[in-house]
Amino acid sequence: MPDQAEVSTVDGYRGRISEAVRGLGPDAGIGTVWSALGKAGALAGLYPAGAVDPVRLGALLRAIDARGDNGITLSVLVQAASAVPLLGAEAKPDTVLAAVHDRALAGGTMLALAATDAAAPGSDLAGLGTEIAADGGELRLSGEKRWITSAGVADELLVLAKHGPGRHFTNFTWVLVPSDAPGVRITPSGTSLLAGSATAHIEFDRVRLDPGRLVGRRGRGLASFALIMGSERLGGALWAVAMTGRVLADTHERLRRREIDGADLAENAAVRQDLARCLVRVHQLRALAEVVGEDVVAGQGFAEGAMLKAAVGPAVDEVLSRCAQLQGADGYRPGGAQWIRAEAGVFGIGGGTTELMLEAVADALEPLLGKARS
Repeated sequence: MPDQAEVSTVDGYRGRISEAVRGLGPDAGIGTVWSALGKAGALAGLYPAGAVDPVRLGALLRAIDARGDNGITLSVLVQAASAVPLLGAEAKPDTVLAAVHDRALAGGTMLALAATDAAAPGSDLAGLGTEIAADGGELRLSGEKRWITSAGVADELLVLAKHGPGRHFTNFTWVLVPSDAPGVRITPSGTSLLAGSATAHIEFDRVRLDPGRLVGRRGRGLASFALIMGSERLGGALWAVAMTGRVLADTHERLRRREIDGADLAENAAVRQDLARCLVRVHQLRALAEVVGEDVVAGQGFAEGAMLKAAVGPAVDEVLSRCAQLQGADGYRPGGAQWIRAEAGVFGIGGGTTELMLEAVADALEPLLGKARS
């Protein structure tokens, strides 16, 4: 791994990312991308003060998004903003957790964050059915996870499991599971959308694990997850800004090359206003991310994180829907705006639906209104 002094500044960090991405071919898969980022120091450099740095996270996601493979960007986002920092926060020196964390930062190990459960609908984590129990001197894990990003290529699985009956928030714990452990079965999700993310379903059939693979204190699973979700929600917003900006710029360029009555379509009055309206939405989202970003990643702005997540889905859909319409038949080409719009539906679902986030915002309406007036 490069000397971290070389990425101690934001400009140095951006340079490392550019170096890593420049060496990637157009068909590079997530394993190759993750390895290149690790070798360039772009993963270790993402956490200069221990937590995710919002500016660096934005730079990382912009660089990966520019390659145009939304599945790979999703995989990088979930690993870099959620799985790696969650593991790092709980990894004590000279433990298996620390060794896996160090390999992940170096790009040599890929992680999957396995929270979404087959037994729990939607975002109802408290209702999950994956269970972990003591069995002699070992742990035994059973259950099923669904729609897990990177599961198809991950070396290690960070699994949220229940260790006690009922829905109390202290009944949940994280455990680190080797993807090739006996009793682990991983099957592709079957969707062609976001294919580069290697999203898959996982079954655990009485998987036996060493107690040293417990991640954090028993009963702290949901609490640690709530803290780390802020980074992923900010990352989602930063990626949304990059994606919508990229598609909007591509749409503008395509319209400039089409003519009606001797004038390019981008100069049509109605089209100009559509493009301007989309650009305003992109910058609104970017401004909100910049305002709340520091508090969200520090775990001090849960309501702000929910507000940011609630803003992302509708903004992305508005911009991409209009771009898809403006691109006409070209929007249906491979990688066109219609395809990107379908993949971007994940912004309103993954990590908490827009409706669930709006409920969280409503719960904190008065303090948020106070901040808006200050």
